[in-house]
Amino acid sequence: MTKVIFMGTPDFSVPVLRKILEDGYNVIAVVTQPDRPVGRKRVLTPPPVKTEALKHGIPVYQPEKIRNREELDKVIDLKPDLIVTAAFGQILPKELLEAPEYGCINVHASLLPELRGGAPIHYSIIQGKDKTGITIMYMEEKLDAGDILSQVEVPITETDNVGTLHDKLSVAGAKLLSETLPRLLKGELTPLKQNDEEATFAYNIKREQERIDWSKGGKEIYNHIRGMNPWPVAYTTLDGQVVKLWESEKAHDSKQGGPGEILSIDENGIIVATGDQTAIKILKLQPSGKKPMDADEFLRGAGVKLQAGNKFGS
Repeated sequence: MTKVIFMGTPDFSVPVLRKILEDGYNVIAVVTQPDRPVGRKRVLTPPPVKTEALKHGIPVYQPEKIRNREELDKVIDLKPDLIVTAAFGQILPKELLEAPEYGCINVHASLLPELRGGAPIHYSIIQGKDKTGITIMYMEEKLDAGDILSQVEVPITETDNVGTLHDKLSVAGAKLLSETLPRLLKGELTPLKQNDEEATFAYNIKREQERIDWSKGGKEIYNHIRGMNPWPVAYTTLDGQVVKLWESEKAHDSKQGGPGEILSIDENGIIVATGDQTAIKILKLQPSGKKPMDADEFLRGAGVKLQAGNKFGS
């Protein structure tokens, strides 16, 4: 029976691991990131993949850095036939990539060579794409640049956010891997080299990218907000205080105003001007130190003094 080591960390990886187990592969170990403090109380919390692995009695390794000699030897000494990764979070060293008979393959959430990197789901929405997908490819030391084994497209709807698209892609990744592995092990696949000249990148989101630029157009701001929901969440400022914007929709308001200017307010939302004379309606937001709330709740509480003419981004 093929001995598989699975390497992954977040929720995205869990359905992929489950499918490998359902298909009857011998998962001899799971490698994931160390437990991390989570939340305001900084409670030490295991990665979702660790929790899933322990349910099945699979040994778990949690190296801070897989390149560490001692940690690397532990994995190589297990003599896996195949390593499968899905959002593991570290680039594997050449020595490990070359160790298994069938190599190391990765389940990546984009249609490579588009959106190489750690945040392809976010960027696919932020950039307003109408489709993305899953790529299964051989791993190499260069970021997401290995030869492609299989791909599947996944449509992006106008109302998708990072959370909904994440779940679609996770399921699609598990299904595609299930279809790909038997053909890989039988030698039936012909790997396809990526065209590096067509590569785009989706590096991890930085704090400054979370801030809304109201000088941009309405469609771009709408995509920005849903491309940050439910994590890390887009934000702006109001009277010098940070306000996170969770949900919005495109608005059809004939009034004109400066970028970030509040045009009108009602119980259904807050209509704000953007940089191209279109508007968006804010439906759900989160004042600093408060929980996320619908616009009507905000206007009855923290935003009770808000009025047309006030400006976000100030």
